[in-house]
Amino acid sequence: MALSHDDLWPRAGGWPDADSAPAWDAVILGIPAFRTSLSPTGAHATPAAIREALTRYSPTVIGPGEPHDLNEVLRIADAGDVADPDGPAGEAAVRARVADLTGRSDLVIALGGDNSVTCAVAQGADAVGLITLDAHFDLREGVSNGSPVRRLIAGGLDPHRVVQIGIADFANSAAYARRAADLGIRVITLDELRRRGAADVVAEALEVAGAGGGSGGSGATAGHAGGAGRGIHLDVDVDVCDRSVAPACPASVPGGLQASELRTLVRALSSDARVRSADIVEVDATADTPDQRTVRLAALCVLELLAGLAARRDPS
Repeated sequence: MALSHDDLWPRAGGWPDADSAPAWDAVILGIPAFRTSLSPTGAHATPAAIREALTRYSPTVIGPGEPHDLNEVLRIADAGDVADPDGPAGEAAVRARVADLTGRSDLVIALGGDNSVTCAVAQGADAVGLITLDAHFDLREGVSNGSPVRRLIAGGLDPHRVVQIGIADFANSAAYARRAADLGIRVITLDELRRRGAADVVAEALEVAGAGGGSGGSGATAGHAGGAGRGIHLDVDVDVCDRSVAPACPASVPGGLQASELRTLVRALSSDARVRSADIVEVDATADTPDQRTVRLAALCVLELLAGLAARRDPS
């Protein structure tokens, strides 16, 4: 069905080509990885589906403060997709593309694809800290959507600067829980998150992942596009959500985060200038409900990341 047109109600998405200018505030990059997923998935169809879903939303943030259009306060671009991102050659292409875009923007937003993309994106951004919103540890052996955190640590990421938020009961093994503890990863379970509240958890996560990472803090002014990496990578695995709001995530379970909880966490974390890259992963657009609730939530996460970036300029 064709969307209505109203000059006074602009739509999100449809951003210019990232290669049409040397610098941007934020760049979207599709990474349609799916071949190493532990469960069958059509996640390669998701970047295109998220882009389409974005057009159903306005880029306007209503508050706090005066309403503002993200397209007016931010320079946003779309870098297209990395072709064939699975495997060693594909991951090398992802790292190279992300490194280029990180050097030309304040925030790179990767649209997965499955969770395997987290490894190459974080490495390409030269991240020194990692925050995951995920029901799972992702510390498995091998190369899959279940192993990106282990692979990043094996590649040199300091596990004491890794924070995993939303780890759920009955979605992990005791062996991987012990592995996380032995590595020194800060694990904040779903129960702890709900007991403490988002603001407290976000503050701790940024302190741990951003330790020694330079200027930051909520509302901090971001370095202008073209700065170096060495920031925090934010992994938004949508299967941290309740299955009722994320049915197109193969591993989502009943009792996970509500959509509003995820959106609050994403915006709050991206409001910190040390967050230089993020991914949105584990959505299988081919398995979504007719109302596209999972893909639409993923698209809203893109907008929440951008709203967080805008808040760095005007913390009011």
